[in-house]
Amino acid sequence: MSDTGYVAPLLATWRRMTRWPAGRWLFSRAVCLKAPYFSTIAPRFQVLEPGRCEVRMRDRRAVHNHIGTVHAIALCNLAELAGGVMLDASLPRGMRWIPKGMSVAYLAKARGRMHAVATPERPIEAADAGYELPVVVEVGNDAGEAVFSARITMWVSPKPARA
Repeated sequence: MSDTGYVAPLLATWRRMTRWPAGRWLFSRAVCLKAPYFSTIAPRFQVLEPGRCEVRMRDRRAVHNHIGTVHAIALCNLAELAGGVMLDASLPRGMRWIPKGMSVAYLAKARGRMHAVATPERPIEAADAGYELPVVVEVGNDAGEAVFSARITMWVSPKPARA
């Protein structure tokens, strides 16, 4: 089921908006309007291409925990956002996705600006039946130190036929 030349709508939007002044900021705001909970981490998309999404989250008090580091759930939100947007921008025509589960590892105290990179563990394919697709998200700080990692199990399936 190959569909050469097809560009997922979200990826087409990214490509169009990033040509504008403040386009990355506008794209980030648009994603947060569509999924408002992600606005709690004030994300900024840096890179979006098939099979890869990079998102930054500023260091600010609103995402801190009681010890002054970035809160674990803010890191989980960043990972789910990066993984979901990467997958949405990479899906073949006629496919959809939903997260099924996520396992995480806290590798170091998260201080400073966070940079998440999401990639699929295997190729994203069109299929006649649903399948699990693991997405890996690595989060690091500005010094390049890995502070958090997530493996999100996504359920990818064909969209139902319209009635």
